Amino acid sequence: MPYPPVPAVSGIAAQFCAALAAAERAERPYRHWKLQQVFPVDLCTGILTLPIVPPMLGATDGTRNSYNAARTFITPALRARFPTCAALAEALQRPEVARLLAETCGIAADGSFLRMEYIQDTDGAWLEPHRDIPEKLFSMVVYLFTGPDAAEWGTDIYDADRRWVGRSAGTFDSAVIFVPGPATWHGFDRRPIVGVRRLMEINYVRPDWRDRDQLAFPEQPVRTG
Repeated sequence: MPYPPVPAVSGIAAQFCAALAAAERAERPYRHWKLQQVFPVDLCTGILTLPIVPPMLGATDGTRNSYNAARTFITPALRARFPTCAALAEALQRPEVARLLAETCGIAADGSFLRMEYIQDTDGAWLEPHRDIPEKLFSMVVYLFTGPDAAEWGTDIYDADRRWVGRSAGTFDSAVIFVPGPATWHGFDRRPIVGVRRLMEINYVRPDWRDRDQLAFPEQPVRTG
């Protein structure tokens, strides 16, 4: 039998919507939402057991664009190959999910496109303080790492002057959502990574997104109704 079992798309969508409806909203240093138990545990296990080798990048320059060729986006090819990827993409493409995200975050989700990246950071990876571009209607990071040092692997948060103000908890199967704006500074300060820092970045992006090869459904926009 396949391992792990792939949850039903409807169940993934329902659990995500429940987590979003119960999210804790905070306003400092910018508006964001903190979610718990975002996905069914079998889905998380399915992501963590994908036969995708973490890129061994060594020291990086603090941006992900510098190694675009080594990044893993949930594309039509990955959806076709891995049922876990297909189920997650189909769940987040569903109208009820898009509608709740639009209502919660105050975004125009209808007509946008789903973009999902599976990130596996190894020692040497870091991200300089940055703001996501406005072409991303919302940004969500889902934390999927484990291990004795995992408590130190959350996202670093900075104020409008790029001063460090805190770090997300990074609890397994938790997430943070924010809408990109002029003050939404975040990153990942240099620190040891013993093991693999696994997470998902999920966005709805504007219709004019140029990198169509990063989209889960490049020919199918998100609909809210």
